[in-house]
Amino acid sequence: MKKLRFWQSWSIGTRMAFITMLPVAFLFTSFVGYSWYSHRAQVAEELAERGKILAKALAETSEYNVISGNLADLRLTINGLVQSDKSIYRIDVVDANQKIAITVASQAAVDAENRYYEAPIMKQVTWINLFSDNGVPHVTGSSDTKPPTFPTELVGYVRVTMSPSNMLDKQARRFQIELAMAALALMVSGALAYFLARSLTMPLNSSIGALREIRGGNYRVSLPVTTGGEVGELQESITEMSVALGQSREELENKVAERTKDLVESRNEALRADADKRKLIQKVNSIVEDERKSIAIEIHDELNASLIAARLESQSILHLASKAEPGPAVEEIKLKSQAITKLTLDLYASGRRLVRRLRPEVLDMLGLHGAVEEMIRHYDTSHPECHFEFHSEGDFSGLGNELAISAYRIIQEALSNVLKHAGATHAEVSLMLSDAGDMLHIEIDDDGAGFSTGTASSGIGIIGMRERVYALGGKIAFSSEPDHGTVISITLPIETEVTT
Repeated sequence: MKKLRFWQSWSIGTRMAFITMLPVAFLFTSFVGYSWYSHRAQVAEELAERGKILAKALAETSEYNVISGNLADLRLTINGLVQSDKSIYRIDVVDANQKIAITVASQAAVDAENRYYEAPIMKQVTWINLFSDNGVPHVTGSSDTKPPTFPTELVGYVRVTMSPSNMLDKQARRFQIELAMAALALMVSGALAYFLARSLTMPLNSSIGALREIRGGNYRVSLPVTTGGEVGELQESITEMSVALGQSREELENKVAERTKDLVESRNEALRADADKRKLIQKVNSIVEDERKSIAIEIHDELNASLIAARLESQSILHLASKAEPGPAVEEIKLKSQAITKLTLDLYASGRRLVRRLRPEVLDMLGLHGAVEEMIRHYDTSHPECHFEFHSEGDFSGLGNELAISAYRIIQEALSNVLKHAGATHAEVSLMLSDAGDMLHIEIDDDGAGFSTGTASSGIGIIGMRERVYALGGKIAFSSEPDHGTVISITLPIETEVTT
């Protein structure tokens, strides 16, 4: 099917020339073929007609010579006839026994037909009445009819063999003239087809060029109307379209400029609001951390001190009860004293854990590295189902307090999500400084269930980590797929410290 559609890649000019020349070429071929056939047929018909006429005429005129045996005169007659007519190849005269009496061949003829034309030579008998009905000698008058003639005996045949070469040469010359005229007509038709195709393709090419300029962004295209009909209407429509497109483009550019201005203002407002929001978040985080620190100090300095005092008092009560006289009341006092001592110890341990959660003391004592290392050790000890590892590179002692606590809280939230949602068996925390010492890189990697980053990006924990990172001017990236674990990469600028 594709082979039959080869013309689909042709240009309009080629199609126009093909449509114009196809019937002309068909007519040319038909005319040339018919002319050649008709000339050949005309030669064959004319040779057949002349051969029959020559054979019949010679048969009628050679009766006396054959009967009388005067073949020399007959030969001269036939020889003169053959020499005067080049279309005669040979003439044979045979007797009744098919024996050749005379053979005269042409010296000019080249070839001969594969057949001959034959006519019988008959002895004619003419009946003449020399007397009238009354016995008087008959006198011929003007009203008398010719005496009847009757064929009585076959005395021979005349055979004429024709040569088509001479007549074919004549017809070939005529055919050449006709062919030249037909070829001239074909050339004129081709030139006309080329002119018509050219007159169609030139305005179409100019129209296509104008459309390409319009596609390239030049809408002010002036396309003159160089022809009529549909193509002229197309050129006029392209000019009108270019004007309309130019106007529409100007209007659109004005609208885009106005809309862009509005969007830029909205973006600036959003950026300002976002910056204000992050400042607020950082302020809130700072206040929360300060409040946590204050609460941790109060728990450590007041509540834990009171618990220590209560424990000492209960131990004193136990010591005094041990000196008293034994009895049921004293034993009950001892038991109550021991219960109070155990309760104060449990409350003291809970207070210590609460203080550690609110404000890890090790963060103030050992900095970020020691705090994270202690947290990893605590998670690894208290959660045997998952093995935690810690890797660090660099000196973190120079980190600011706000950056250190934010990094600590981000790692804490990430590990909390690993325990709550990932179901991982292995997790690793990497803490590194850049070579220039201006960037803190944090990476948390686990082999847990993973998640689709597009659907889980609205989780509270992830939002909290992201906002903490953005508030410090950092970057955070999540790489995760279901059943292929999660990698959280965080970069925090060390020099960025937002002052309150």
